[in-house]
Parts: sequence; structure tokens; C-alpha cells
Amino acid sequence: MGSAVTEVLRGIDLDFSAKSLTAIVGASGAGKSTLLHILGSLDHATRGKVIFEGEDIQSKSDEELSELRNVAIGFVFQFHHLLPEFSALENVMMPLWLRGEAKAKVAQKARTLLKRLGLEGREDHRPTELSGGEQQRVAVARALVGSPRILFADEPTGNLDQENGEKLMDLLLELYREQNMAVVMVTHNLEIAGRFRRVVELEDGCIAKVTGEDA
Repeated sequence: MGSAVTEVLRGIDLDFSAKSLTAIVGASGAGKSTLLHILGSLDHATRGKVIFEGEDIQSKSDEELSELRNVAIGFVFQFHHLLPEFSALENVMMPLWLRGEAKAKVAQKARTLLKRLGLEGREDHRPTELSGGEQQRVAVARALVGSPRILFADEPTGNLDQENGEKLMDLLLELYREQNMAVVMVTHNLEIAGRFRRVVELEDGCIAKVTGEDA
């Protein structure tokens, strides 16, 4: 900003295997969310490379990145970011609609996933008619309906009480075991991080410590 330069991340070097389960922790302002957004192609790094399946996504166009996110990447954020004018079912169907898949097939897949997440009978409710925990489960279903190869989650339990947060984590880890995907989650909750195979701790934009294995 003008003459002021702030280095958010410095010297980050990480690999994620196809079935990795990684938690990213650190104090507020350590760069956790920025790192996640760069890995997920939502932000561009000022230098360095982000290699996904052999290609540097930093060199792709916005249109190519949009397609990559739709086909290969799932996102769950602290705030559910559901579209308020659409039902839970329609919110979950949206990524596959954008792919041009048949409506009947998409609806069946979305209904099956919502049922799997304990939302049977809530499909036609709009976000404002759902509890916080239900909204976040809809967001998880939307992230997973396209069978992503990697799921990025940014404090997905941050706005939930302890009970609903634990239930959501149980569901996420159960779905991780069932699907062939990697999971990278930012969390400030060390108990949640302790359930992951690998924990990466950031401090002042640098990797301070890595505990566990990538796979």
C-alpha cells in the first residue's frame, strides 16, 4: 500500500499428497487464511509457485481458475456463504449446474448428500430458515457435491457452539475417509487440529513447526 510493504507469507514450502489431512494453526494474523486462499487460487502470491497436479495455477487465467475450482477444489469457510434466495437443495446443486450437468441427476446427488449430512426434510428450506449448524452442513454438502480432489476449510467450526462444531468435524473426517481427496483446514482450535495427521504451525508468515506426516 503506497510505500508501505507488508509481507504476509515468507518462505512457505509445502507439499500435499492426494489423501493428506493437514491442519494449519497459528495466532491471529500469522497468515493462515492468506495461505489457504493462495493454495485454493482465490488469491495470487506476489512470487513463488502453486503447483496443482503438475501445473502452476498462478499462470492460469481467471476463467481457467474458475473452472479448476468448480471441478477439482471444494471450499468451506467460517461463514457459510449460502445464496439466500435459493433453497438448501439449490445451493448444493449450484456447482454441478454450472458444469451443465442434467438437473435430475444433480438433484438426486444433492439430496443424497444432504441426507447423508442429516438434513433430510430440510432440502427446501432457505438459509434463513436453518440453524447455524444446518447452514454449515449445507455448505459442506455444496463443497463436496462435485467430488473435489482437495477440500480447503477455513475455520469451518468458528461460528458454531462446541457440540455442533464437534459434530461437523466428525462428519468432515468421516467423509474424508470415504472420498479420495486431500483436506487442508485452518483452525485456531488445537483439539480439532490434533485430529489431523499433520499440523503446520505458522508464525509471522513463516512455518514455525510441522508435526506429523503428510499421509
